[in-house]
Amino acid sequence: MKAVDAVIIGFGWTGAIMAKELTDAGLSVVVLERGPARDTGTDFVYPRIADELKYAVRGDLWQPLAGETVTVRHRPGETAVPYRQYGSFILGNGTGGAGAHWNGQQWRASPNDLRIRSVYEERYGKKFIPPDMTIQDYGIDFAELEPYFDHFEKVNGVAGVAGNIMGRLQEGGNHHEGARSNPFPARPMPPILSSQLFAGAARALGYKPFPVPAANSTTAYTNPYGVRMGPCNLCGFCEGFGCFLYSKAAPQTTIIPVLKGRPNLEVRHNAYATRILLDKEGRRATGVRYIDASGRQVEQGAAMVVLASFQLNNVRMLLLSGIGEPYDPATGKGVVGKNYAYQMVSSTTAYFGEDVHMNPFVGAGAAGQMAIDDFNADHFDHAGKGFVGGALIFAGATGGRPIVQMPLPPDAPRWGSGWKRAVRTHYAHTSSVATMGSVMSYRDRYLDLDPTYRDAHGLPLLRMTFDWHPNELAMTAFTSARAAEIVRAMKPQRTSQHVIQPGESYDVRVYQSTHNTGGAIIGTNRTNSVLNRYSQVWDVPNVFVFGASSFPQNIGYNPTGLVGALTYFAAAKIRSTYLKTGGPLVHA
Repeated sequence: MKAVDAVIIGFGWTGAIMAKELTDAGLSVVVLERGPARDTGTDFVYPRIADELKYAVRGDLWQPLAGETVTVRHRPGETAVPYRQYGSFILGNGTGGAGAHWNGQQWRASPNDLRIRSVYEERYGKKFIPPDMTIQDYGIDFAELEPYFDHFEKVNGVAGVAGNIMGRLQEGGNHHEGARSNPFPARPMPPILSSQLFAGAARALGYKPFPVPAANSTTAYTNPYGVRMGPCNLCGFCEGFGCFLYSKAAPQTTIIPVLKGRPNLEVRHNAYATRILLDKEGRRATGVRYIDASGRQVEQGAAMVVLASFQLNNVRMLLLSGIGEPYDPATGKGVVGKNYAYQMVSSTTAYFGEDVHMNPFVGAGAAGQMAIDDFNADHFDHAGKGFVGGALIFAGATGGRPIVQMPLPPDAPRWGSGWKRAVRTHYAHTSSVATMGSVMSYRDRYLDLDPTYRDAHGLPLLRMTFDWHPNELAMTAFTSARAAEIVRAMKPQRTSQHVIQPGESYDVRVYQSTHNTGGAIIGTNRTNSVLNRYSQVWDVPNVFVFGASSFPQNIGYNPTGLVGALTYFAAAKIRSTYLKTGGPLVHA
């Protein structure tokens, strides 16, 4: 097909951002989205979208695993098996990707997340970091990213309370956050009852709780692109669902509306990208090969390729395309697939008497939630703790849907009249406090192509080699104990806790988060990373890769805010420099 200036693979958050930035710059752009077209007015209409069985259980907005999935094993040398039923994480599909059905927590990374190895070595000595831990700095300072965090928050109408404005700590906000240039675009919703109880207990223990930054608009809001959002009504249908009120920030509600009708943008849906094409020397991309909705193989020429699909698919596309050297855990050499990480989550549940009415159906992905950040990143003294990293601790309710969100004590019957009695006793009188823990990267945790299993088109599936390390088990034990202290101070009748224990392996059957990271990481030189600081592939400079695949290790927050900031940061450099020179933006 006729060559264009740029091809973008994927039409989620980063694909939508780059489509706007590149078409604003006057480039001709083709977007290849593997799934169907989805929009609020046609696909997220109430009451059809409020169908828990269709969306939260059967995953109508998720990638069908029968055609393509990943394989999983715990350690090198084992045989991986396919991930055939959704559990641990969810893969998006169609316009908006996972951004269409995410929850809406939009955090900034902590400044010390971005230079993690330097921070720990400077404060605790080089021996503090285990020898098999492969964490590294981004090579980007928080101050450089701050304007782009700020812009992405304004695009999404994020509601919250600033904790640090230009170095001045603010009452009611997160005092551990990096200095910001502006307050949040919107004020938060008042905390729901579960969050009120959490906040009161946390304050009694000496902490300073604050509202979770919510990309759930709390008021009528117009973003910098002129797109209007409506106020959230706490309907309880966020994760797994599109937002029928135009309240939850998603590509459909914040960016894509301004792209419609642009003559220099074409979006092709049901277009399954199979390879980034390279010249004979393998030094420049010439386009993308994909399979269209009719099953035909198509080659779209382009002067620039933007890989903006989900983290796992970004890595798979690089490996299938022969871009960069695949990572080898035996030698530690190679970069593509290196430093895969996930998140470690725990929950502590409080069961109250029937005089405490939680109204669990009143909830949203982030609005009305409260948190403390005292035990995340390096916000506390790690000396003698025996681990690197930490966790966010937060409370609230995302909804009270009766199939998935039915919290019962572990000793409650699983069926019959006993189950019914337990539901009546606990459904409206229970709340939960969660920890969202960071996970470090290790030499033996990585992604590569599976030698056995293939997708519906005959291409190798991506293979994940991952299990928990002692560092994360120690981290979650420590932070979960802090969460339990807060829950006890909430004075429930009884509590239960789910914490991953030493000896337990990573279980793909249990959902934790869709916060998969790494595999195409940012770094300071071509020997330790796939990408330079502007998300440009070292080896093929007209290919840019966006998404959480660029994280050298995982953080104790939802990754979306950092993903957006890194994308806008790179887009600014692409527009100011790359489009003029067409070469490497960093020489190393």
